[in-house]
Amino acid sequence: MAFPELKNDLLLKALKGEPVDRPPVWMMRQAGRYLPEYMELRKKYTFFERVETPELACEITMQPIRRFAPDAAIIFSDILVVLQALGIEVTLNPGEGPRLPNPVNTPEAALALTVPDVKDRLHYVIEALTLTRKELNGQATLIGFAGAPWTLFCYLIEGRGSKDFARAKAFYWQHPEAARHALKVISDTTILYLKAQIKAGAQVVQVFDSWSGLLSPEDFNEIAYPWLKQISDAIEEVPVILFAKGSWYALEGLTQRTNASALGVDWCVTPEYARQATMNKITLQGNFDPSKLLHHPDEITRLVHRMIDRFGAQRYIANLGHGILPYIPVENAGAFFDAVKSWGK
Repeated sequence: MAFPELKNDLLLKALKGEPVDRPPVWMMRQAGRYLPEYMELRKKYTFFERVETPELACEITMQPIRRFAPDAAIIFSDILVVLQALGIEVTLNPGEGPRLPNPVNTPEAALALTVPDVKDRLHYVIEALTLTRKELNGQATLIGFAGAPWTLFCYLIEGRGSKDFARAKAFYWQHPEAARHALKVISDTTILYLKAQIKAGAQVVQVFDSWSGLLSPEDFNEIAYPWLKQISDAIEEVPVILFAKGSWYALEGLTQRTNASALGVDWCVTPEYARQATMNKITLQGNFDPSKLLHHPDEITRLVHRMIDRFGAQRYIANLGHGILPYIPVENAGAFFDAVKSWGK
């Protein structure tokens, strides 16, 4: 399939370690609920209607591109669509977060999970990526994504968000064979899903392990790391960004033992520590605290420039340490993008 020529390859250069005049910039959750144009669509369509209608997902992905001209677009979707593809019901009602009415709570249910036909069950994401790649017309790199197996396993067992996902941890220790089967099914499905995204137009993929920071370093190495490695090793077509939020202790191992092109870091890690732990051998992405976008735009500019100075402009992608918050003023989000673009001038 022929796509428009990429005119802005700044993100790809940073991921390859090639010299850049300034870091590329994008925001996690940049397509979403802090934008008034998104909120207009939210009044008309449910969340999963927005996700499962390719034209709507494309439009939502493009909204921040039109406003801020970041260097990357990340497709509007949700990590839990993989669980839906596995036949698990997921609801998302206003004000209560994701819910799985029938979570997996027995080893028999976990062992019954099988890898689905991803192209069939998740065709809407694939179609949205192709539409968006064409609509972008080369002005930004298109990022596809998926949730990491441990994070999806947490929701699969717990049935909802949690501060500690204690049930998921307990299930793993009580039923290790069933738990590892479920994690393998999720990992195998994710690999197929990401490869389908790449074929559909994704030029980079990111894997979100949002809850890996709940694991000790030893438990991370047993429960989360093997699947991150399996996924990153399997994806050879495009660069892979791994974001193991809160797992600062894993930076060195993920650098040395995976094929990732970049690692995301949150605001609990200093740029200096992240560079030292990764020995400047890999591109880093992050790590502005989203709450600091409530500062005055002038202060946002100062803080962003300082962040870039500390990371260094090379092998670096300017981003937040997690997704943008829904109550951030649009002009403050714009100040973040503008600050990165003005750095060094």
